[in-house]
Amino acid sequence: MAIFSNQATLTYSGGTTNSNVVTGEILDALSISKTAVGDTYRPGDTVSYVVSLVNSGAVTLSGITLTDDLGAYPFGMGTVTPLTYVDGSLLYYVNGVLQGTPTVNAGPPLSVSGISVPAGGNTTVVYSALLNEFAPIGAGGTVTNTVTATCTGLTEPTVAEETVNVVEEAVLSISKALSPTTVPENGVITYSFLISNTGNSEAVATDDVTVTDTFNPVLNDITVTLNGVTLTLGVDYTYDETTGVFQTTPGRITVPAATVTQDPATGAYTTLPGTVLLTVTGTV
Repeated sequence: MAIFSNQATLTYSGGTTNSNVVTGEILDALSISKTAVGDTYRPGDTVSYVVSLVNSGAVTLSGITLTDDLGAYPFGMGTVTPLTYVDGSLLYYVNGVLQGTPTVNAGPPLSVSGISVPAGGNTTVVYSALLNEFAPIGAGGTVTNTVTATCTGLTEPTVAEETVNVVEEAVLSISKALSPTTVPENGVITYSFLISNTGNSEAVATDDVTVTDTFNPVLNDITVTLNGVTLTLGVDYTYDETTGVFQTTPGRITVPAATVTQDPATGAYTTLPGTVLLTVTGTV
């Protein structure tokens, strides 16, 4: 939309007088919107975007170029870009009919040229982008990218943006170790369970984290620790010395969120998992 105004001047018999100022507006013939298919992301996800162009004018708009900044944001003395265009993913529709692929420059920024929107019609461009190492992955992280349409006949660029938010969750894994691996009869062994959280949220008591195992051979006179603190049978865990079935009490184990850092030189994000160590020691 462009606002314009003007004023007339009347001169007579050596005098001058001005008219009132009139103001009007020119409505943009082209409107644009951008929508992500899904408003959340996890590290390494691919997000699909739908860009819709509507021409309310009486003539076809051709030679349109779409430019997507792929979420670029300032970092240090430069810029980093958290989205990478997925090669070959772009689809181009005019009034719902699939067209040949226009000229695509992956960038960044992503550039798509040769787009047309018929008079009173619509054009849709769909494409996908990968969340790369520059996408914020800590709690509260977002990626906002902006698409701009330009062409001859438009009074000014037409702009739309979309924001996706990182999923805040715990992502747990467990690994098990035995020490020693060779033991005499009636010897003592220790099972160690390392629980790791690569997610950006803590696994809390209400997540009911539970470790279950069946020891074979059955362990006797077990001692259980969590991060070096001795746990209590019947309160923190249960154990059946007949069957060897061991289980921690649901919710007794919590696991801290991963530590997210952004490299001060490159801007890339990395995670250091949060961990807890559960040990079970007994005789065989």
